[in-house]
Amino acid sequence: MKVFIINSLRLVVYIGFVLTWIGYIFGAYQHRIEIAQAIGAPEQYASAVAIGGGVLAGWIVSSVVFGIVATLLDIRDDVNDRLPDARKDPK
Repeated sequence: MKVFIINSLRLVVYIGFVLTWIGYIFGAYQHRIEIAQAIGAPEQYASAVAIGGGVLAGWIVSSVVFGIVATLLDIRDDVNDRLPDARKDPK
């Protein structure tokens, strides 16, 4: 059961990573004119600049948030693997 729960949480982390990235890309694309004006890019490059900015921002945010979650899951799993098994007879 423990393996199923850990693997389910890892799957949620992977899906959340991708969805956060996509959300930042779409959000930047919706505000492409404001982003291009803030950066000072010409109007014809607004979509490319916004998508590039959304990719970069989404990657950074996803890496930090879901990287921390994945690291904590891995630490928790490793700690349980290293604990001595109480059912074994001490020798």
